[in-house]
Amino acid sequence: MSPLRRWLQQLREYEDIAEVGEIARRYFAMNAFDGILTMIGVLVGNYSAGVESARVVISTGLATSMAIGVSGLWGAYFTESAERKRDLDDLESYTLTDLNETKIGRASRAAAIVVSLVDGFAPFLAALVVLSPFFLTSLWGNIYHSYYLSLVVALGALFALGAFLGAISRENMALMGVKMIGAGLLAMVLGYLLRLVE
Repeated sequence: MSPLRRWLQQLREYEDIAEVGEIARRYFAMNAFDGILTMIGVLVGNYSAGVESARVVISTGLATSMAIGVSGLWGAYFTESAERKRDLDDLESYTLTDLNETKIGRASRAAAIVVSLVDGFAPFLAALVVLSPFFLTSLWGNIYHSYYLSLVVALGALFALGAFLGAISRENMALMGVKMIGAGLLAMVLGYLLRLVE
């Protein structure tokens, strides 16, 4: 058996033991949502400030999403590690056994790592999707087309995320998508109103 196949099999076993997939899915959805809304804020802020450099918008967006990602990765790792250590300690007290080097202990540690990676990378990936039109600004030569297209991409990504959550919860996918778009529109309006206060 190849090392990759062995590693994937081990991950599947850990998933069965520690239910990594369900928790990672939750973290991904929450932090992708945060990443998209943050990028909407970055876009509205740059647009309001009259920023006409795609490079500035991209670097601002990526720096912001990296900060969210590092925060998510660190926070999720320490939170998940603490929760899982407590659960493992409780199980050890019931079984009167040291479980650290058992499959349960390894699955618990792996779960904390996987969940924190998902938590950290979700906002960064969401930011890349939303900012993608700015990487192509030279094709259409007008940065304002990139702003408008990025906002459309952000709303589309919010709709897709809502539909995904609707599918998981067995609710109306389109309605969930529209609810998520509502959050994006609210972020845009608040960003615009902030501009009027200046």
